[in-house]
Amino acid sequence: MSDILHLLGIEKAYNRGQPGQIEVLRGLDLSVARGEVVALVAPSGAGKSTLLHIAGLLDTPDSGHVTLNGADLTGKSDHLRTTARRNDLGFVYQFHHLLPEFSAAENIVLPQLANGVAARMARARAADLLDRVGLSARADHRPAEMSGGEQQRVAFCRALANQPALLLADEPTGNLDPQTSDRVFGVLMDLVRETGMSALIATHNLDLAARMDRVVRLESGQITAL
Repeated sequence: MSDILHLLGIEKAYNRGQPGQIEVLRGLDLSVARGEVVALVAPSGAGKSTLLHIAGLLDTPDSGHVTLNGADLTGKSDHLRTTARRNDLGFVYQFHHLLPEFSAAENIVLPQLANGVAARMARARAADLLDRVGLSARADHRPAEMSGGEQQRVAFCRALANQPALLLADEPTGNLDPQTSDRVFGVLMDLVRETGMSALIATHNLDLAARMDRVVRLESGQITAL
C-alpha cells in the first residue's frame, strides 16, 4: 500500500537564526498510507497545527520533503502547490469557518464551482453529502440558523465536496460537547470510510483517537507511535 502523504526530515523553527529561536519540528518523519486514518495527538503548543499546515501545503518547512499523492512538492511554485492543495486535500478545523451569508448547500457547492465542477453536479453532490450526515432538511439554512454540531457536519461535507485524496482535520470536534462530539466524529469517520480516502486527524480525545487505524504522538518536534 503506497503513501498518500510522506513527510521526511521536516524542520521548522520560528525566528530562525535570531535570539529566542523556537524550534517546533526537528527532523520529523511521518507517512499516511492510502485509505489509512491516522490520529495525531500532541500536548498543547507541541506544533500540531504547524505540522498540519505543512502537510496541507499552507506553510513550508525550513528543510525536509513533503510528498503528496506521489509528487514531491518541496520547493515547488505557489501555483503547483495551490493546484495540489485544491485537487488532493480537504481541510476541517475546530471552528467551521462557514460562509455566513450562504446556506448549508451553497457552502458545499461553492468549492466545487471554484474547482470547475458544473453547477448541476455540484448541487447534486451537496445534496448527497447533506443526506449522508442527516442534514437534508437544513440545506437551505444559513449557519446562524444551525447548531454547532450541525455547522460542523456541514464543514465536513464542504471539506469532502471535491473528493480529496487526503483529509486533514485540526481538532474537528474540539468545540463541541462530549455527546455531540462523539456523534459528529462518527459521521466524519463514516464519510471517510465510505469514500476510501485517507485522513490525518489531530485530536486531544484519546477515545476518539482509538477509533482510528493508527495513533501517533507529536512531542519534542518528532513523531512517535503510541
